[in-house]
Amino acid sequence: MTPTVRDFRPSDAKAVAELRRAALPFLLSTPQGIAWEVATAPAAQRLRLFVAELDGRVVGAIRAVLLHDAGVPGQAAATPQVHPDHRGRGVGHALLTAAEDHLAAAGAARLYAWAVDGTGAPAFAERHGYRRTRQARFLRLALTAAALPPLPAALPPGVRLHTGADFEADPRRLYEADAEAAADEPGDVPADALAYEDWLLRTWEHPHLDLDLTSVVTVDGEIASFTLAATDGRTRYSSAMTGTRRAFRGRGLARLAKTASLHRARDAGYTEAFTGNDAANAPMLAVNQAFGYRPCAGEWRYVRELRRD
Repeated sequence: MTPTVRDFRPSDAKAVAELRRAALPFLLSTPQGIAWEVATAPAAQRLRLFVAELDGRVVGAIRAVLLHDAGVPGQAAATPQVHPDHRGRGVGHALLTAAEDHLAAAGAARLYAWAVDGTGAPAFAERHGYRRTRQARFLRLALTAAALPPLPAALPPGVRLHTGADFEADPRRLYEADAEAAADEPGDVPADALAYEDWLLRTWEHPHLDLDLTSVVTVDGEIASFTLAATDGRTRYSSAMTGTRRAFRGRGLARLAKTASLHRARDAGYTEAFTGNDAANAPMLAVNQAFGYRPCAGEWRYVRELRRD
């Protein structure tokens, strides 16, 4: 049976969330988060979320977007996600074709995608003309059993520990710290043109972000390091971003921010913590492994040049 590919409808949010949890169990996925991402997407992103149906059931999805915050124009991203029970039936091909056609028409010249190890996705990407670039690793921590390091009895002079809620009235300072840290992350597409208004929608106002579990470290009143915490509101916690501003690196401040956040997450009843790192990001991989995170999945980044007719 040939899959039917169509645009996402708000009534699909629950089905797409369940699909993503089955296909990518190391990522947070909720109906609220999916509906939010579609409803608040910046116009410049040209977002289309396609779903694939078989026998009236949503068995696949793909989020096709222009990377409008990249310094180089014409970059795009789309990764097909297919339910494990329905792979090998043409669903991924149909979704990828729809996404490529849309993005090429929107002006994309280069399309990036991710392929999860051990699922056949890397071979699928290569059959469709994509070439491998870099690797990412996902790690999991069983919070209930984790031997988390204790928080220090006293902080160094000038160092203070805050929650994200302390910046709720004016989060611009946290945006500036996030933008600086993100610009130095390893990756194929530098995210160096993200506007404050887009960051508010994409990050600060996202329904997964938990301000009480988010940790911010200041030094003499200046934001030095932070951990943005996301949750599914039930049992899963995820590090949305951990970073330290350049002037404060090498002082263990990211470890302090993450320690505080993980303790609060466990106290709030979350049982699993997830995080993801570029395989070349040795400092953060070392920090996470010291907490007891262990690898649970790997992904490869793939890229293909698009022809615009």
